[in-house]
Amino acid sequence: MSDTKFINKIQPERAKKPDWLKVKLPTGEEYRKVRQLVTDNKLHTICESGNCPNMGECWGAGTATFMILGNICTRSCGFCAVATGRPSAVDFQEPVRVANSVKLMGIKHCVLTSVDRDDLIDGGSIIWVETIQAIREICPGTTLETLIPDFQGKWENLQRLIDSAPEIISHNLETVRRLTKQVRIQAKYERSLEVLKRISISGIKTKSGVMLGLGETDGEVLETMDDLVNSGVSILTLGQYLQPTKSHLEVRNFISPEKFAYFKEVGLSKGIRYVESGPLVRSSYHAEKHL
Repeated sequence: MSDTKFINKIQPERAKKPDWLKVKLPTGEEYRKVRQLVTDNKLHTICESGNCPNMGECWGAGTATFMILGNICTRSCGFCAVATGRPSAVDFQEPVRVANSVKLMGIKHCVLTSVDRDDLIDGGSIIWVETIQAIREICPGTTLETLIPDFQGKWENLQRLIDSAPEIISHNLETVRRLTKQVRIQAKYERSLEVLKRISISGIKTKSGVMLGLGETDGEVLETMDDLVNSGVSILTLGQYLQPTKSHLEVRNFISPEKFAYFKEVGLSKGIRYVESGPLVRSSYHAEKHL
């Protein structure tokens, strides 16, 4: 399919969001119940820390993506709303608290993510595994998806996660090769591809996500898809980047729903088995469907 009919207009500074990016404010009894549960159990969610536009929809459906190892990241990515700084000490009670919350919420498919903990020798991988084990013990019927960092390429830490064998392991490439240094300051494009390749070789379903609207070209998006296919990725999410604060990278262009549909079609044709593509799509959006 030709993509010439889809033109992504470069936006002026602080441009008004298109109508397709407007979402309803979170409301409803189920939303309030999830919020109370998160507060009472001193949990962190990427829904809140990442300013996710789908929080109302997901929490209203009784689902949330738990963020372990605190809510302060050792990295300072140009796109991310999670706070950067010196993290607090590891909380070894966190795995059981998360698992108990999964049980209370009746979650059938649990998504876990974490901040980067480059300050730890194990990169936080031990707490990752303990959380997975706690959920399996307390909620044996719950499937697991883990959205993991790159562990600085320390493969023994990644292997710990692989050996714990969650149903899906996800690692986000986030952007195209050319923009990686600007968008993910401490990350490396090739290192992330190696993470994904090692996961896929293990036989675990492998997932990644890419943000659009940072100034990438269509050709670069298609090249990125090829790189992901070659790394064994079978699940891909594509969503619109939204600037969380004035100090973060600006949105260069808003991608139309039609263009997202086009990228989904191309991704499927390239051999990616499942493509979730749309302006409001985020890494864990409709995650239960990806199994």
